[in-house]
Amino acid sequence: MDRYICIHGHFYQPPRENPWLEAIELQESAYPYHDWNERIAAECYAPNAVSRILDAEGRIDRIVNNYARISFNVGPTLLSWIEDKAPDVYRAILEADRESARNFSGHGSALAQPYNHIIMPLATRCDKQTQIEWGLSDFKHRFQRSPEGMWLPETAVDLETLDLLAERGILFTILSPYQAARARKIGSRHWHDASGGRIDPTMPYLARLPSRRTIALFFYDGPISRAVAFEGLLYDGQNFARRLMSGFSDQRTWPQLVHIATDGESYGHHHRYGEMALSYALHHIESQGLARITNYGEHLERFPPSYEVEIVENTAWSCAHGVERWRSNCGCSTGGQPGWTQDWRTPLRDALDWLRDRLADLYEREGKRFFLDPWKARDAYIEVVLNRHFENVQRFLEAHALHPPGGQERVLALRLLEIARHAMLMYTSCGWFFTDLSGLETVQVLQYAGRAIQLAQEFTVDPIEEEFLTRLAKARSNIPDHGDGARVYEKFVRPAMVDLAKVGAHYAMSSLFEHYPERARIYSYTVERIDFDTYEAGSMHLAVGQANVISEITLASELLSFGVLHFGDHNLTGGVRHFRDQEAFTSMRAELVAAFGRADLPEAFRLIEREFPGMTYSLKQLFRDQQRKILDLILKNTVESAEAVFRQTYERNVPLMRFLSDLPIPVPRAFLTAAEFALNSQLRAEMQEPELNQSRIQALINEARITKAALDSATLEYALRENIARMAAELAGYPADLERLARLDRAVALARSLPFDVNLWSVENVCYELWQSVSRRFRSRADQGREEASAWLEHMQSLGRNLKIRME
Repeated sequence: MDRYICIHGHFYQPPRENPWLEAIELQESAYPYHDWNERIAAECYAPNAVSRILDAEGRIDRIVNNYARISFNVGPTLLSWIEDKAPDVYRAILEADRESARNFSGHGSALAQPYNHIIMPLATRCDKQTQIEWGLSDFKHRFQRSPEGMWLPETAVDLETLDLLAERGILFTILSPYQAARARKIGSRHWHDASGGRIDPTMPYLARLPSRRTIALFFYDGPISRAVAFEGLLYDGQNFARRLMSGFSDQRTWPQLVHIATDGESYGHHHRYGEMALSYALHHIESQGLARITNYGEHLERFPPSYEVEIVENTAWSCAHGVERWRSNCGCSTGGQPGWTQDWRTPLRDALDWLRDRLADLYEREGKRFFLDPWKARDAYIEVVLNRHFENVQRFLEAHALHPPGGQERVLALRLLEIARHAMLMYTSCGWFFTDLSGLETVQVLQYAGRAIQLAQEFTVDPIEEEFLTRLAKARSNIPDHGDGARVYEKFVRPAMVDLAKVGAHYAMSSLFEHYPERARIYSYTVERIDFDTYEAGSMHLAVGQANVISEITLASELLSFGVLHFGDHNLTGGVRHFRDQEAFTSMRAELVAAFGRADLPEAFRLIEREFPGMTYSLKQLFRDQQRKILDLILKNTVESAEAVFRQTYERNVPLMRFLSDLPIPVPRAFLTAAEFALNSQLRAEMQEPELNQSRIQALINEARITKAALDSATLEYALRENIARMAAELAGYPADLERLARLDRAVALARSLPFDVNLWSVENVCYELWQSVSRRFRSRADQGREEASAWLEHMQSLGRNLKIRME
């Protein structure tokens, strides 16, 4: 067979990370009752990892790991996030690469990627080298092999980048057909024009580089890729298969490779059920013998380039103007309001370039005090980023330091390396991609810049931040309220900044609502409790103590003393300061306890202000997730009271609402609001119960229909999905438990009967795997006449019918 197909999925969604916490805080979203980050991990990337093949009747015939059948790259920062938020998906991705190596002659399908998705042609040579080195090291750490190919962010390319890839042993990369300039058969003197997307995408090409190295280039099929991403091709797996096959031609005389490249999220996130279309298309093509599925590494080994190519430098797949999207108002954008421009891109790039150069000078100058070679140390620092255990940090420093540093020298060395890391993170490409300077993505890169600046102030008295903001102010937001870049920085970056004292304040205030162990982990910090006492008087609380706060990133630490007053409700104030001495602490505690004991709250408040001058905090300064938890606790009684009022209003007026609904008279908005609040609240509570009351839930759904009360489908779907997923997980742990199986069967049947879709993807996978692993044992027992085994099979097959999974 001389026809081959390869599908490439590029997965990149930068987490909304707080650089000071090295973690992702809760996001505002339309789904207030669950963790936004886990939702994205589960619903965006999980369906792409594990998919289904449907039979002719639309039933799930078998579940497959899509990643094992396609070429893919997943950004290192995203992989780290998935590892934490969706470990089952993470394991599926790693296993897929191993499985693909078995399928494709020892060639794994996973590709590496420069570390944090910077536009390589716009980076310095030094930064390019480190990005490639970090991308390689992260890949080897996770996939336990060296990569053959490397995906370039936005396929942005220049010769220097290709040369650096080849130098590090990378065999190939993938480009847009519009990035080819001219091509010729190897050995021929005649070039033919391949510009404007006219390159033949069905073969690999050889690129000769200035260093005399070479690298293979694959140019993906542009029209088919575009149809997948933007034209709805994934709505029908049969059409998808036909369109892929249309890429072949009987006129070609060489082994043809039809290959496409899109964002991996196309398959299941951007286009619902797109992963099923992918599974169906590949299965259909293979089962009918139409073509052979392969990956780039296998194809390159079997069919080395017979043509060479020259590229159009400084180009990318997502900008028609080269790489201008990441440095000028080129016209490429994702929309925005009429009259908006992206003039802000140039001054943003200029400000960050200025900051990068200042930080590079500082890093090199100060780094010579600590490292044998500061830039080699930066290249190797990925070893620490991947494993921050103290012993590993020590090994790294012993290998790269002028002498084994300890104490404050060790802290300063790590701070320098963190400056260098954040000076690269601040170039993450999405900061320029979207419509406005104040967007989440641009604020994110400014936060990385802010963290680098904060760390740099430890080494210089130069007003780096002030000079940076002067340059940043030249970038104007399209939104008048946000003004310019300097104002955006002050509004969104400075409030996010964290130091050891703020971590101590968070610990002190949240300790009134949550019990911490003696050694607690708060994001990327460890807090060691030295002394802690609490006092109560009705609804009021006082906490006084000492704690040692340690950064797990730089190993900086500070011993702090604190005092916190909670007057009830949201009225919370506290102070934190560097611990002076035991005598001063004992005196402060005695005065605070005495004032609190007399219920002299003004005096207690005055003492907090006096003892912690300029270092007082309120509930507003708590980190977002803990702030939300505490507010939920504080509001619990108030919300329950409000719910009771709505419920009483609704219950008193149900007959009238039903009467009005039978007449052509609108139900008053006040009644509808009460009904919607009461019914959704009750439904949410019912859907979170360990044993679902189907008749009660159906009655409430019916009541909402009669009274025309709108259901909060998003929240209800999530509550029920999480509950059913928990039931499935429990069954997986005790597969022979008939009662658990029956409960899950009833729950899935209920979910299928509701007037909104419930995403049961994870339950489908659990149940299918359970059937595959243990059904034979139960069949054997049933054949022996054991009734419980027969009942298990009946319930499991009923569950399969409800999930539309073929269980035979």
